[in-house]
Amino acid sequence: MEFQTHTLANGLEILAECNGDAHSAALGFFVKTGARDETDAVSGVSHFLEHMVFKGTPRRSADDVNREFDEMGAHYNAFTSEENTVYYAAVLPEFQTDAVDLLADILRPALRKKDFDTEKNVILEEIKMYEDQPPFGADDKCRAAHYGAHPLGKSVLGSPASIRDLAVEQMRDYFRTRYSPKNIVLAAAGRIDFDRLVQETSRRCGDWEPFPAPREMPPVPTAGSFHVVTKESAAQEYMIQLSNGPGATDADRHAAKLLATVLGDDSGSRLYWELVDSGRAEQCSLGHYDYQGTGIFMTYTCCDPEGTADNLQAIRNLFRAAEREGITAAELALAKSKINSRVVLSSEKPRSRLFNVGFNWICRHEYRTIRDDLDAIDSVTVAQANAVLKKYPLTQNTTYAVGPLAAVAAPK
Repeated sequence: MEFQTHTLANGLEILAECNGDAHSAALGFFVKTGARDETDAVSGVSHFLEHMVFKGTPRRSADDVNREFDEMGAHYNAFTSEENTVYYAAVLPEFQTDAVDLLADILRPALRKKDFDTEKNVILEEIKMYEDQPPFGADDKCRAAHYGAHPLGKSVLGSPASIRDLAVEQMRDYFRTRYSPKNIVLAAAGRIDFDRLVQETSRRCGDWEPFPAPREMPPVPTAGSFHVVTKESAAQEYMIQLSNGPGATDADRHAAKLLATVLGDDSGSRLYWELVDSGRAEQCSLGHYDYQGTGIFMTYTCCDPEGTADNLQAIRNLFRAAEREGITAAELALAKSKINSRVVLSSEKPRSRLFNVGFNWICRHEYRTIRDDLDAIDSVTVAQANAVLKKYPLTQNTTYAVGPLAAVAAPK
């Protein structure tokens, strides 16, 4: 495989992991914008804009966009997170030119008011569905409580009020302040003709006007809190717990992911044996997620309501013991095997490599091979992993419980 990069005069970066042995090509525009870049007045606009991008351009109608993707046999989609919005397509190599042309075109959407008004109802229904399905928005509520006024406390979907009040001109203004070529990366992986990719992208994107698109990076709060929200229609109790963790550029992020695997993987972890295998909870897991400037450990648990308090106490006891005693060499070795296996298996398709290449570049401005990731995991020591537990105590967290209970005893 060969990694190549090129930057257009307007600042748009093009990068590709070229693999002549691949049988497909994957391409995606990674836009460094998401919920954390929104003001309260336009909360949810990044995700709403992602929908609008597929509603047509000055050159194409919405039907044209979907029809042309289908004619390529493309696997295409988009998604919005707290930090990024990504538009991608996986195609056969002979459709590389068509895919670049179409993806580049939708990145300059028409944003027609008629389409905006129609899609607003779709977004409002999506918010309702999110609130009606388990865990009933507990993760958004917990994030808001944990981060407070910090930008990472904002909901990706926004609220019914913010979406109802949003005007099309506010979306257009947001687009004009965030979708700068300097804030966009075109990544590709698989059987890619890189010279042609540069030529095509220059032709389609070279005239995009550059402008600054800064991101606020305030310090992250550390206070924890405990909350209970009653949802009478729920049959189970759902608990989200958030603790601060290493960020996207922190070398400790690899140790953090290993710790999460040891303590809360969905099979063979301490939480699994303590709560799931014993039948005390239907699910109980721990994951690490990194962002620009910070990261979080997220614990997710669902169980019968009568077991809620005992299970929260068991989780607290398990985390307290881990902070006191650390993890073992045997546990770390098992976690390394699990993560290394996932890294290799998930990298066999160009579409998976696309996200690895794109996110590493937009988050850290670096290219990482599969070998780099495996070596980073293998190099983590027990001492390093236990040091992360000391630096980011899991017992210091924000907890949100949503379900039929009117009150839940906080763990001691």
